[in-house]
Amino acid sequence: MRVPVSVRNEIKEHLWAEADRLNWSALSASDKSRYYSVWTETESVGGRLGQYMDPRKVRVYIKDTLLKSYTRESSANPARVFRVLGIDEGAEVSATFIKPHGCLLPDGRQIAWSKAADWKVTLMALHERAFGNSEPFAAVLTESSAKFGMETQRAVVECAAEKIGIKRLVWLD
Repeated sequence: MRVPVSVRNEIKEHLWAEADRLNWSALSASDKSRYYSVWTETESVGGRLGQYMDPRKVRVYIKDTLLKSYTRESSANPARVFRVLGIDEGAEVSATFIKPHGCLLPDGRQIAWSKAADWKVTLMALHERAFGNSEPFAAVLTESSAKFGMETQRAVVECAAEKIGIKRLVWLD
C-alpha cells in the first residue's frame, strides 16, 4: 500500500517546518539521527506512516523520501542571498544553477552561494559560469562561523575571490 499523496504532503510540510525551526542544515548527523528516531516513534508522523507501510521502513521513508530534498530545496531559494546583496527579492533571473546554487541576472551579474566549507567549488563555478560573457558579481558563503570565524581564516578565500574578479564576497553565519 502506498502513502496517500495528501498524507505524505501533510507530514512533509510538518517535518519541513520542524527542520526550519531546528536549523536542520546546521545539525550534526547524530542530532539528525535522533530526530529521525523521535519522528518515527511519534503517533502523528511514524504512527500515521505505519498505517501504509511496514513500520520498520518508516524511518528510512522519513529520511530518504520526506527530508532528503529539504536542504537542497531550501538552500536553492535565492531570497536570502538577494536580501544580503541588496537585490529585490522579486528580481528577474535569466538562468539558475545547482552544485553550487547560483543564478544569472538579466544585466549579466552571476551570483553563486553555498556553505562556506565549499568555497573552492563555489568560487570556481562562479568564475567558469561568468567566463567571457558575464560578470562574476557575488559569492555568498553560509554557515561560516565554525571554520571561517576569524579574519585570518577568511583571508585566503577573500584573496582568491579578488583574483578571480568577484565583486562581492559575503559571509553568513
